[in-house]
Amino acid sequence: MTTQQQDDDARLARRLMRQTAMASLATTAAEDGHPYVSLVQVAADHDASPILLLSGLAAHTANIAEDPRAALLCDGTGGLDAPLSGPRLSVLGRLIRDDTARLRQRYLARHPDAAGYAGFADFAIYRLAVERAHLVAGFGRIVWLPADVLLDRAHAGACEDWEGAVVEHMNADHGDAVDLYATVLLGADGTGWRITGCDADGCDLRRGGTVLRLDFAAPVRTAGEARAELVRLVSQARAAAANGATIR
Repeated sequence: MTTQQQDDDARLARRLMRQTAMASLATTAAEDGHPYVSLVQVAADHDASPILLLSGLAAHTANIAEDPRAALLCDGTGGLDAPLSGPRLSVLGRLIRDDTARLRQRYLARHPDAAGYAGFADFAIYRLAVERAHLVAGFGRIVWLPADVLLDRAHAGACEDWEGAVVEHMNADHGDAVDLYATVLLGADGTGWRITGCDADGCDLRRGGTVLRLDFAAPVRTAGEARAELVRLVSQARAAAANGATIR
């Protein structure tokens, strides 16, 4: 595999992790060792590491108390006529309780409906400490990716410095641009879309129960680069809208 192929696979895998709002979580049943699969809401950290909010009363939380090894299935096949031709990613690692304010904020920005119970004593934030992932990106494109290739650790720290300001500015002052991203570039309907998070590879959008992923053409490192890419994307959207077209 060439370095470019590996980079392309890793970026696709990160996209699947970042766009996934609901995932299948596999743990080992504490009572008898059987595989146990549950449906969970997921957000992503700046490096793409999955973030979960789990109840201490749930079976999967009891399982990871005994064995923290877990896997998440991120499914990108929805809406395809031939689902098995689409991408999916199995992310393997260990679930670690991590109730830092930043991770909690990212999770609740992605899933605002969880704010009503996230403060209950039996709920806590967990981060999947990724070890490797198995990408199936259609027939014949199957690869294992180690964590040091999969995760975007090079840009993660910088994103923490500028994400909040960029997201707040876009939602407060450029709601029309955010709507264009959703409706023209991503083929969605309606107005009132909001950016819920931003990282080096793109932005997360939400309207009601629908979440979308807006990709950047290349990773950004600073607030200035992020703003320049968002300006480029809205210019692309406006040009397409003027011609009565959608990009996706």
